[in-house]
Amino acid sequence: MITISNEFLTATFSKIGAELKSLKCEGIEHIWYSDPAYWTGSSPVLFPICSGLKDDEFIYEGKTYSMPKHGFARRVEFEVESVGDGTATFLLSSANCPKDNYPFEYEFRIIYTLSGKKLNVEYNIRNLTDGDMYFSVGAHEAYLCPEGIENYEIVFEKTENLDAYQLVGPLLSDDTKSYGQNTDTLQLDNSLFENDCLIFKNLNSRSVILHNKLTNQKIKVDFDGFNYLLVWTVPGAPFICIEPWCGITDNVNTNKNLPEKEGIEKIEKGGFFYRIHSFEIV
Repeated sequence: MITISNEFLTATFSKIGAELKSLKCEGIEHIWYSDPAYWTGSSPVLFPICSGLKDDEFIYEGKTYSMPKHGFARRVEFEVESVGDGTATFLLSSANCPKDNYPFEYEFRIIYTLSGKKLNVEYNIRNLTDGDMYFSVGAHEAYLCPEGIENYEIVFEKTENLDAYQLVGPLLSDDTKSYGQNTDTLQLDNSLFENDCLIFKNLNSRSVILHNKLTNQKIKVDFDGFNYLLVWTVPGAPFICIEPWCGITDNVNTNKNLPEKEGIEKIEKGGFFYRIHSFEIV
């Protein structure tokens, strides 16, 4: 495990997936502790896809590749490139990953930085391919809700029409279901997650606050530059995932062609991709 800290926060990471396993603010834990009775994750990083592909495969330049749900990075050991002064940098290189399920050459860095009571998470991807690179990347932090999620609400930065896109099995449909119109608040309840997760596109808000109504504890999640926001839990579990994604699950009408996939990102030859999201105890 790798640990960084400042005067307020102590963050602990696994080399496997460069995954955040613990974030304590003045001694109080805020990240789900991976109890297998509900879910073994805590904050996996999703790369090179977010969620699933139809038949767990994609097509690129006429060849079919297999890819597990949420990609492979969360199961791979990252190199610890540097640690110190409230920051840690993890590196995943294509040179250390099999090419049979993803044909691109890259360096993928995840840079965690503490600032006051905030943890910044930077995704930094360099394309080393002799051509374009196609990918998705996303976050999956699970915030601990020890009182039960029904005592929490998500407050959006701006007023929203909370129309969540619906899943048909593991795939995304074009149908939506309303969870509130002209509102800035989503009251959490286990019944929201009977069909897996809530998927929001094109939100006006660039941040949300997870608000504990019993204690008034708040966690602010910033996600500027991320086109999708997902909310998920296992019904009955004492955590909620707030997930900024640059990418989305396959649509039911997909042709499996990777460059045409909804939400796919592209880096030109020799180029870079950067995104930062953060969460702060407020």
